[in-house]
Amino acid sequence: MSQVHHVVLVTFKPGHDGQAPALFDALWALKAKLPGMQGYRYGLNSSPEGLNQGFTHGFVMTFADAAARDQYLVHPDHEAVKAKFLPLVEKVLVFDFEG
Repeated sequence: MSQVHHVVLVTFKPGHDGQAPALFDALWALKAKLPGMQGYRYGLNSSPEGLNQGFTHGFVMTFADAAARDQYLVHPDHEAVKAKFLPLVEKVLVFDFEG
């Protein structure tokens, strides 16, 4: 089994960038409830390349395997985070890969 890296990029709606720390903290809190979540990093875009296509914030979660990622996707606390923060997001990109 391979680890799964769950990459999420977001752009907040105007006036809502200040919600990024609360979003990142809420996602970090899920690590204690999901034993298959092995790592979590987040931050503001800092690339000088200018290829971010408007995405301003991002995070990467590493899961032990696809089953652990799938458990996260349907977890009630993850659903609560989505319900709270997705209305503040203008666009989101999710990309998972194994390795």
